[in-house]
Amino acid sequence: MNHRPMLVTCGLPYTNGCCHLGHLRTYVPADFYVRFLRRSGEDVVFICGSDNHGTPIVVSAENEHMHPRELSLRYHRHFEETFQRLSVNFDYFGMTDGETNHRRTKAIVQNLIDHGYVYKKIIQQSYCPKCERSLPDRYVEGVCPYCGVPARGDECDQGCGRHLEPGEIKSACCSVCGTPAVLREQEHYFFKLSDFKDFLLSYLPKLEGTLIARNYALGWVKEGLHDWCITRTLDWGVKFPGHEDLVVYVWVDAPIGYISFTEEWAVQHGKDWKTCWCGDIAPVTHFIGSDIIYHHTIFWPSMLRGAGYGVPSAIVASGMLKINDQKFSKSRGYVVWANEDYLDKGLSADYLRYYLLAYTSHTRELNFSWKIFQERVNNEVVGTLGNFIYRTLYFAQKFFGKIPEHPVDEEILSRIQQSVGGMEDAVRSYEFKSAVDTMMSLAAFGNTYIQNQAPWQIIKTDRTAAERVIRNCLQIVHALAILIEPVMPDSAQRIWLMLGNIDQVHEHLVREVSTLPAFQNLPLPVPPFTKMEDDQIIELEKVLEKRVEEADRKVKGKEEVSMDEFGRLDIRIGKVISAIQVKGSKKLLTLKIDVGGDERQVVSGIAEYYSPEEIIGKEVAVVLNLMPVKIFGVESQGMLLAAGEQASLLVPLHPVEPGTKVR
Repeated sequence: MNHRPMLVTCGLPYTNGCCHLGHLRTYVPADFYVRFLRRSGEDVVFICGSDNHGTPIVVSAENEHMHPRELSLRYHRHFEETFQRLSVNFDYFGMTDGETNHRRTKAIVQNLIDHGYVYKKIIQQSYCPKCERSLPDRYVEGVCPYCGVPARGDECDQGCGRHLEPGEIKSACCSVCGTPAVLREQEHYFFKLSDFKDFLLSYLPKLEGTLIARNYALGWVKEGLHDWCITRTLDWGVKFPGHEDLVVYVWVDAPIGYISFTEEWAVQHGKDWKTCWCGDIAPVTHFIGSDIIYHHTIFWPSMLRGAGYGVPSAIVASGMLKINDQKFSKSRGYVVWANEDYLDKGLSADYLRYYLLAYTSHTRELNFSWKIFQERVNNEVVGTLGNFIYRTLYFAQKFFGKIPEHPVDEEILSRIQQSVGGMEDAVRSYEFKSAVDTMMSLAAFGNTYIQNQAPWQIIKTDRTAAERVIRNCLQIVHALAILIEPVMPDSAQRIWLMLGNIDQVHEHLVREVSTLPAFQNLPLPVPPFTKMEDDQIIELEKVLEKRVEEADRKVKGKEEVSMDEFGRLDIRIGKVISAIQVKGSKKLLTLKIDVGGDERQVVSGIAEYYSPEEIIGKEVAVVLNLMPVKIFGVESQGMLLAAGEQASLLVPLHPVEPGTKVR
């Protein structure tokens, strides 16, 4: 019988935007969980990847005049690099647009068809008469038919949170141009979710993980299940078997990515992916945000059961995120970007990991503010943990130079084992804050112990007694280095080396907390943590405040710029020398423009309104000091200025020399 490792996954990030703290609310706890289980001797495989399909990616790609694959690759690399910077170390990070996932998705959908769980149906779908296209999911906006608040085409994201089927949304309009949508008949395919009520009522009470996931799911099942439309009229995505004009709904192929990425990992390591995904209950734990509980507890296990795969054994859902006591919102400016606002400023990845784990219970709402962040770091990480470790190592190195050869007191060993047991229980109950609190209690115990024993006083009269005290303290430091590794891996390694070790702390199991060789030479220590200073926090708060103010101005339609800000734009008159259609695009032209002694290549979305012959020789206004970007694989070194929906070009009233600056 094949060995079955535990498989842990994280919800897949969409490749249409950058990583922010909302993402990390899930990924950091999952990484902590995996690291701790591995330190406990468990065989764990940690899998994730990027979600590359669906309308959000298509809409974002259109806005940036590029192919969805190009956009997906950009953000896929962004997330992969960001996770590495935060020490979130996946064993495999794949893409749902990969060949494996296309193949596996088609196979699973065909299984569902063969087992009679998929049927076709003519439905009324929103259509934009102006854009001349169907409006799936994020292409349509309107009013939720259940709670009456503004909603997206596939989800009531601002109200009741319900999944919406195509055609359900009321007062539908095109999210691109704002035109009221009309309904047109289209043939689509549905998954018989309603057939799985009895299965779910049996499965969900035994599902491990967090109560919030299990209870929400049971409530939805008891309310009644509706069949899901699993096809969309898009070009981008996994083709529905036998229908080149349809792709599967993103919530079909995205979770199948968990299986596909496991397959790809297994190929690299000579393993069998079926040990993780076949059988009645699969040894799979999903870490997700609470906004996708329905998809993972209702739709996903039903699809797996219908296709003959094992269903997940545990689903761990995190609470939502607030910024400065305000609901997380990119449009309103209440967002902290992982790179731009944090890592790129040289701030410690370990500090952020600590805050996300220790601030509150995993299932409760987490509030982030720079002031609270500073207080937690300075008081707990620096003041408690760092203070005990440094004062112990400094005293030991200064007076002894090595780890003294004395047996550790039973009281100390007992206290360490108590901490290990408490962390183990908390982690396996998904109470990550409790686990971190237990670890910090051991550091607080160490601080109290060294303060009460006062080895700096004892050594004046009894060196041997002082050695015993420091030996006890070093044993606690050794234990802390192992126990904090899942929380703050980089810091744990620095502390590990200051104990005179030369290997990697993550190679040691939790059961080794009570082992520490005597006579090991101690290098000169340095403080393991540094405080967050007030001036740092003030600057970070200003960035957030400015972002919120700018967002507020945009919402009110009163966004203003200063003359200095406008003056930074280098707008010049240029003359179009040549124009050709961009291959594969109906909207784009590649223009060569004379801007006065210099020639610029500009890709512009004006092909629907101007032929290449018509545009050649025209004088146009061009913004020159933009960062070059690739659009459909062609580099664009500027931007034409145009007005209105017909892209009316801004041109000078009288002839002007190329290169003349617009003032």
